[in-house]
Amino acid sequence: MRAWQSFLAAGALVGRRVEQQLKEQGLSHLQYEVLVRLSAAEAGEMRMAELAESIYTSKSGLTYQIGQLEKSGLVRRRNCAIVHGVFACLTDAGRAKLAEAAPGHLATVRAYLVDVLDDTQLGQVADALEKVADQATDADWRV
Repeated sequence: MRAWQSFLAAGALVGRRVEQQLKEQGLSHLQYEVLVRLSAAEAGEMRMAELAESIYTSKSGLTYQIGQLEKSGLVRRRNCAIVHGVFACLTDAGRAKLAEAAPGHLATVRAYLVDVLDDTQLGQVADALEKVADQATDADWRV
């Protein structure tokens, strides 16, 4: 019970801090993750289905967030006839927004997770949470 309650508390409280910091940049945490994934992808673009899977959200939830990011000029969508599907593409403005938001995001994650733990603890937490995520991964979870 202690592990479960600590997991809930840490996830909610750290998540709240991250959301607050990113809100100051005009982004939600999910939108920030979209920008991060796109910036790391080849040519700054990903198929929407692959992007949804990589950030553990539904296709419909991602579609909404991409729409919000499009309105801000941070991403655009493009259809692809060769590879069936719609791609989300990072714009120059999206790269600039990510560069602007990243230092504060990193500082927040460091302050509320990384710097709180020593190297051994951080490795143990990473190993344990990877195991939990692997167990919970199920191809049918997506909506």
